[in-house]
Amino acid sequence: MKAAVTHINLPITQEKQVSLSIKREDLLYPDISGNKFRKLKYNLLKAKEGGYGSLLTFGGAYSNHILATAYAGKAYNFKTIGIIRGEELANRRELNPTLQQARKAGMEFNFISRKDYRAKENDHFLNQLRARYGNCYILPEGGTNALAIKGCEEILNPGDVQYDFICCSVGTGGTLAGLINSSHSRQRILGFPAIKGDFLKKDICKFVQRGNWELFLDYHFGGYAKVSTALISFLNDFKEKTRIPLDPIYTGKMLFGILDRIERGYFTPNSRILAIHTGGLQGIAGMNRKLKEKNLPLIDI
Repeated sequence: MKAAVTHINLPITQEKQVSLSIKREDLLYPDISGNKFRKLKYNLLKAKEGGYGSLLTFGGAYSNHILATAYAGKAYNFKTIGIIRGEELANRRELNPTLQQARKAGMEFNFISRKDYRAKENDHFLNQLRARYGNCYILPEGGTNALAIKGCEEILNPGDVQYDFICCSVGTGGTLAGLINSSHSRQRILGFPAIKGDFLKKDICKFVQRGNWELFLDYHFGGYAKVSTALISFLNDFKEKTRIPLDPIYTGKMLFGILDRIERGYFTPNSRILAIHTGGLQGIAGMNRKLKEKNLPLIDI
């Protein structure tokens, strides 16, 4: 399945004589958009082949992966269970829009403490979950595993060999790993992590054998799900100029980083850049609720 590519023409790209295009993976599927569609594809096939009736996975309160798994379960007749970080969420009168939509799609929630959540890859903890929920197909947090990376390798197609740089936001590193594996050796793959720290390098290296990539660690805006008025202003300005909405957790930070690197002269004249829009737009409603509580500007939807 191919995603549409949109060329972006901005004053800074003209000034620096670079070409910037965005691959609209966010438009692939109505509800399971972007890299989540890619990550789930082969996992769902394996779950069907194995005769599993349930999908169990992990995520935070605003997780795109949680919502995508809920929609996938509804579409392909799986029961879905979400192990959600933050036991205090169970006592809230109203869930945020992401969890509301996941529940409406049929997902059952288990809200656990942050301490317990850290054991999400522990065999003893996973066996406890199997004992409680039965023989379920377990997807890791963010959906990243070998089958997910196989799906993400299909983001690039033969026509994308024309680009010198492929750029992607990074959460767990699975999408970037897939892009690295399917890229041409002369291409440079650039990752823009949405979280603090350089530990992602180690995680990505588990799935790739090539060295044509690097991470830019300075565009997380304080950490996962952290935003600032500068980022909000950028998102709204970018949408006004290009008519392309960006989410504040991943793609917005990536595009901010790309344009900053263009301005700083990282890309030589005549460079051709392809940015991957990985979706996540459903999270804007929940983020706007938080921004409104803090009397901060809202993101245009």
